[in-house]
Amino acid sequence: MSDNVLEIKNLVKDFPGVRALDDVSFNIKRNTIHCLVGENGAGKSTLIKILTGAFLRTAGTVYLNGKEYVANNPKEAKQKGISTLFQELNVVDELTVEENLTLGIEDTTFGFLKKSKKIIKILDALYSIEPSIGPKQRVSRLSVAKKQIVEIAKAVASESDIIIMDEPTAAISESEIKRLFKIIKGLKEKNVTVIYISHRLDEIFEIGDYVTVMRDGKHIETKPVSDVKDRAELIKLMIGKTVIESYTKKEEQPTEIILEAHNINNSKLQNISFNLKKGEIIGFYGLVGAGKTELARAIFGADKYQGEIIYKSRPLEKSPDKTIKRGISLVPEERRSQGIFSILTIRNNIPVMNMKRISDRIFINRQKEMKAASEFIKKLNIVTHSCEKEVSKLSGGNQQKVV
Repeated sequence: MSDNVLEIKNLVKDFPGVRALDDVSFNIKRNTIHCLVGENGAGKSTLIKILTGAFLRTAGTVYLNGKEYVANNPKEAKQKGISTLFQELNVVDELTVEENLTLGIEDTTFGFLKKSKKIIKILDALYSIEPSIGPKQRVSRLSVAKKQIVEIAKAVASESDIIIMDEPTAAISESEIKRLFKIIKGLKEKNVTVIYISHRLDEIFEIGDYVTVMRDGKHIETKPVSDVKDRAELIKLMIGKTVIESYTKKEEQPTEIILEAHNINNSKLQNISFNLKKGEIIGFYGLVGAGKTELARAIFGADKYQGEIIYKSRPLEKSPDKTIKRGISLVPEERRSQGIFSILTIRNNIPVMNMKRISDRIFINRQKEMKAASEFIKKLNIVTHSCEKEVSKLSGGNQQKVV
């Protein structure tokens, strides 16, 4: 049997006016953790969607275990040996762990569920990975990390050759990340290959055996992680130029206070106070659930709070529309449900925070709308053939640029 579990040869994916994947070729070795990195819009999402059956390729060939591989949908991909752990977890909160694990593959006798060998195998897989998760627990009571483990157990029990993990640490704490990494490393002992996608480059060095870098839809390089000198080398491969990561302080320190928060309290926040000076960048850091998102939503007026927030010497009203009029915007944590209108076009989405700019009194001026959209497509390098494209059909990175 070949050392390669997956071989990708001259893969091309075209959308109208855009080549998302351009002659991509590389191999993934069996029983390894193979990391996939690249900037937003590099082609990672498109490649994964082809492997999982969400997209059909335009040209090229994929071999799984030495045989040509084509999946017409995600179910078919899973049946052939490729499972995926998406950022948006595919679990049903209202059901138990066992019901989630067996959803769609239930065995019945006269209409009653029965615990077949297949079900026992899935529960054994879960127990071997994480004994603390009980099969009768309701999924809504599990942490994000434990929900991920439920999905991993289902993939392992289905005897997947490859499990693709898309940003699995994006919403979990440091201690949960360590536990997840231990589980991922253990998958190799079960003859499972992991394709690991992350923007956190330190994770690549901690967990990866190999790394593939993509840029602008092209394969740039695949090499052992041990052969990558440092983060700087990886960043240079990703963006095509050297980036100086050190911070240079400004010679003149800002003095004018532009935003003040005094004793902000709500169900999540306790006595938060800070000042932000004009020209400064302030960062809020903490584990998942620490209150970072809630603080941003309070400033924006989306969440109620006690206390006072002052912007340019005047109190902010607790209303998003009035906050926007004052010149404050929010890039939300969850773009799909809070940041975009996925069924509308790029043209419809981009100016939505400033309708006055594109309106003639009560009517939208289509020319102004087109001009505003085209301006930001060019400024942010949004990869699209037209501003009339539905936002839902953009890659994740390009959706974020629209936000």
